[in-house]
Amino acid sequence: MVSPVRGKAARLREWARRVKRDGVALWFACRHPATPWWVKVLCGVVVAYALSPIDLIPDFIPVLGYLDDVLLLPALIWLTVRLMPAPIMAASRDQATQWLTTEGKKPRSRWGVALVVGVWLAVAIGGWAWWSRAGFSQ
Repeated sequence: MVSPVRGKAARLREWARRVKRDGVALWFACRHPATPWWVKVLCGVVVAYALSPIDLIPDFIPVLGYLDDVLLLPALIWLTVRLMPAPIMAASRDQATQWLTTEGKKPRSRWGVALVVGVWLAVAIGGWAWWSRAGFSQ
């Protein structure tokens, strides 16, 4: 008999494997010519971030560092999968499974690096502007 803890751990590993596969599947779906343009835009942002070698919130920051990996990214992948037409998603999942089997890892996204750096720059510039207007610099 399998203990309840082992059963939950196995389900969690399976869920994580599906999220990883769907992130790669969205990479293929984003390039599919039948994908609606507005889904392609969302898909492009999600894929860029999901396949980026750097995180928006670095993992060394306690609790918050894993927040994007555990909540934000799976939620964005789920939303994009729900908006994607089912036949495109099914074909893309097949391609992703084949990719992960042959390559053994997910692809990397340079656009994701640019996205993360751009967000951090925007936050830094916004923080500096707020700091300057609030009168803290005097």
